[in-house]
Amino acid sequence: MAAPPRVRNPQAVLFACGLNSVRSPMAESLLRQMFPQSMYVKSAGVRKGELDPFAVAVMAELGQDIAGHKPITFEELDDWEGLNFDLIITLAPEAHHKALELTRTLAADVEYWPTFDRPGPKATASRDWKPIASHGRAVAAYPQALCKGRSAERLARLWSSLRSQGRQ
Repeated sequence: MAAPPRVRNPQAVLFACGLNSVRSPMAESLLRQMFPQSMYVKSAGVRKGELDPFAVAVMAELGQDIAGHKPITFEELDDWEGLNFDLIITLAPEAHHKALELTRTLAADVEYWPTFDRPGPKATASRDWKPIASHGRAVAAYPQALCKGRSAERLARLWSSLRSQGRQ
């Protein structure tokens, strides 16, 4: 059974993944660029990682600077500013489980957007992975993976709705 559509558009969105080092900071930056003044957007991880230079390079090729991003955990985000989000978009199974746990005490919708993580350091150095960091078309494919399927349609409807309301 499909979930009922949201009554209103989210005002605050949290992207979550395992380490808050690649997927969720990229998604945060992309959504923040789409809705610079109409939506609060953050990202967090189940565990704290280190910002991946790959993510910085990919986003730089897309004209976005995430070099100043500091990876944080759900707990750190909760301690610093609270978890007051309407929508938590999870990009990894472990983040999805963590977000579902939070809904016991947090009134937020949770959506799972399965998004592959980048290969580890050895694979990154291989010839097969290098084009991701050097060709614009290939680079654009990774962030687009954040918005697949039903969720991409929902994001497009959300964007269209906000634009028609003059909020972008």
